[in-house]
Amino acid sequence: MQNKVVVKMPLLDEVGNLSEPGWSTDLVWDYHRDDIKANKLRIKEWDYYLIYNQDIALALTIADNSYMGLISASLINFKARKEKTNSVMTLLPKGKYNLPETSKTGNTVFKNEKVEMRFLNDGKTRKLFFNYPNFEGTSTLSGEIELTKQPEDSMVIATPFNKNKHFYYNQKIVGFRADGYLVLGNKKVEFLSRNTFALLDWGRGVWTYKNTWYWGAGAGQINGVDFGFNIGYGFGNTQKATENILFYNGVAHKLSQVKFNIPKTADGKDDYLSPWSFTSDDGRFEMDFAPILNRSAYTSAVVVKSRQNQVFGRFTGKAILDDGTVLQVKDFLGFAEKVFNKW
Repeated sequence: MQNKVVVKMPLLDEVGNLSEPGWSTDLVWDYHRDDIKANKLRIKEWDYYLIYNQDIALALTIADNSYMGLISASLINFKARKEKTNSVMTLLPKGKYNLPETSKTGNTVFKNEKVEMRFLNDGKTRKLFFNYPNFEGTSTLSGEIELTKQPEDSMVIATPFNKNKHFYYNQKIVGFRADGYLVLGNKKVEFLSRNTFALLDWGRGVWTYKNTWYWGAGAGQINGVDFGFNIGYGFGNTQKATENILFYNGVAHKLSQVKFNIPKTADGKDDYLSPWSFTSDDGRFEMDFAPILNRSAYTSAVVVKSRQNQVFGRFTGKAILDDGTVLQVKDFLGFAEKVFNKW
């Protein structure tokens, strides 16, 4: 049984464990980095924004993983089936990025000689600024984007790991509208709110060393009504809550378990660019997935290792709302990923 939490409370108890694991549609738990009782080098905090339309996507990340900071930008061209990602790493930020303790307001900012990113949030409007010299060869990636029309509901989970004082507190807001632009070299791309959507992945927590997670999301319209979804698992012990959820006209419709069925090659490896499927234990999220491209990355440095495969593609199938309404989904643009970390 999934536990929906509606009452405001501290995220952690006096010994550093979650006060009440569960899910919500808002940030009902209060997070404070100073309340964490685990090893401070295990704390991981990040803000990740994805902005996209039918032609192009932009992903921006500022992450403070305590022993390592990561500032990353990805530019994905769906028509050309190409992507470019660049990242800057820093050593031992240990909270010095001062990421906000809530997603409702506050600024997330990073600047050095290699990159500048600013995620500004005054509680009413979110504005993203970025300037990445030498992003592609000698070409600079820069731009400004404003996010509006935040949906009424979001996906929020407070999930324990199977280890004391380890947890993941996460909000995913799916279905912003976006206006703005980016410039790469001498080419400018406009984002218009009539056809450009965005999401925020706001994560705070204490993670175990070795994890594999699965995550997918998409935002757009069905029959003229805003629709989005968030699916995934591997983010801790999900007995009290999963992060599987539909959003229809800004309102959340909670799902149970959703499984990612990734095809295999003849030698048993994941075949990310062949068609996938998604199945659910309650029959409310049944999808085929046709990949467009795989934004893959692999890092290995002594004790730290990461293998990421974020696959963008189109979902076709059905999604069922809480009242039994069946939504027919066809060629709906989104992504699904599998990420393995030793971090």
